[in-house]
Amino acid sequence: MNISNQHGFTLVQAVFIIVVLGLLGAVMVRLIGVQSSTTTFALQGARAYQAARSGLEWGAARASPPINSCIDTPGSTMAIGNFNVTVICTSQAFTEGPIVPYNVYRIRATATFSNYGSPDFVSRQVEMKVGFP
Repeated sequence: MNISNQHGFTLVQAVFIIVVLGLLGAVMVRLIGVQSSTTTFALQGARAYQAARSGLEWGAARASPPINSCIDTPGSTMAIGNFNVTVICTSQAFTEGPIVPYNVYRIRATATFSNYGSPDFVSRQVEMKVGFP
């Protein structure tokens, strides 16, 4: 076997290894970026959920006696932190036998961050029903 025929073969291997290692490095950088944005979105989702829960508590406080002002409101919007929270409350009267009639309030709160369609848009909606005589 003649050694002079094998010039440059090591150079091809070295270039191949450098390209593969470069691609692996680029993929790892991309994965780290995705992991960090996933964590950020999870945190924003949890914040939106808690803001919506705060809206529910506000609606329940407005519906409870003696205020009773949560009757069929078209929607109240408030800012909680960086979130816009919309609270919608409807009521329905019930009577069961000789018991005093009572109202059941359906309260829905929606918390949003940013505008729909933007890359950092987050929205959470929660609902509850409460009853008061």
